[in-house]
Amino acid sequence: MPSSVLISICIPAYKRTEFLERLLGSIARQIFRNFEVIVTDDSPDQEVKTLCEKYEGQFQLRYFRNARALGSPENWNEAIRRSEGAWIKVMHDDDWFADEDSLGYFAAAIARRPEKKERDLPCFIFSAYRDVFLDEDRSRNMFLPPARYKAFLKNNTVLFASNIIGPPSVILYKKEGDIFFDRTVKWVVDIDFYIRYLSGRRPVYIDKILVNVGMGSHQVTRDCFRLRPVEIPENFYLLNKVGVANLKNILVYDAWWRLMRNLEIRSPEEISGSGYTGAVPPVILSMIAWQKIIPLRLLRIGGISKAYMLLHYLTHYNLVSS
Repeated sequence: MPSSVLISICIPAYKRTEFLERLLGSIARQIFRNFEVIVTDDSPDQEVKTLCEKYEGQFQLRYFRNARALGSPENWNEAIRRSEGAWIKVMHDDDWFADEDSLGYFAAAIARRPEKKERDLPCFIFSAYRDVFLDEDRSRNMFLPPARYKAFLKNNTVLFASNIIGPPSVILYKKEGDIFFDRTVKWVVDIDFYIRYLSGRRPVYIDKILVNVGMGSHQVTRDCFRLRPVEIPENFYLLNKVGVANLKNILVYDAWWRLMRNLEIRSPEEISGSGYTGAVPPVILSMIAWQKIIPLRLLRIGGISKAYMLLHYLTHYNLVSS
């Protein structure tokens, strides 16, 4: 008999109970109630379990202690595998719902409309969100940029250039048994999932801030930022998955120009030295050669770098094989 649960809120936990308590509190305040909460715990102690026990009776919560620490993102996948809802709402423990109506807005976007054909029904929903800088006294509202969204609808690999969707906590998607987060990556894990899931599909965007996203030094991605041994292999891995031909798109092209610039890659040997030993597309080798003769102080100036990129694109994009 199919589950009657509409939404599974999947929380991969690891210590940090002060963050998790804020998230669970925001869940308890939701007016919409057709949901379950799945907590999969990588922690070496009982603190997360003890906290979850405080919320027994407030909503349907199922706690699972992993036999061994799975790490990110496999702990996300474990929570998804344990879920029984028709829709998945991954929530990282340092994020939380913006107000008591947040989950209700997501649920309303699911609603089947009689005039809709099956192929037009929503399967992936995301919302505006607020970045909250936990180490600072400031926040930043994140709304979908229309021009980038239009480009995304034409070619979803432009997420290389900018993750306009946002982190996993701001999405809701229909559960499919064979689609999980790629456990072999950390830096590109979210955009890899979005590109795969949204292949041939159109998402639904809610232009309202529904989630607060905790930003701070505690984040896994902060440990990966500007690290060649992480960013270089993972970006090439994803490029090879989606197809090198996507470099013909100027936004993807610009993303790779900026990646080489930001990581200060000045020779092909620095790519292999970063852990990627596969073939490097000729156009990227050409980018490196161009950037090598441009002083870094000039490349760091946005307008100048963009001008050089555009010139390189116009004269070299034919190096990209179809």
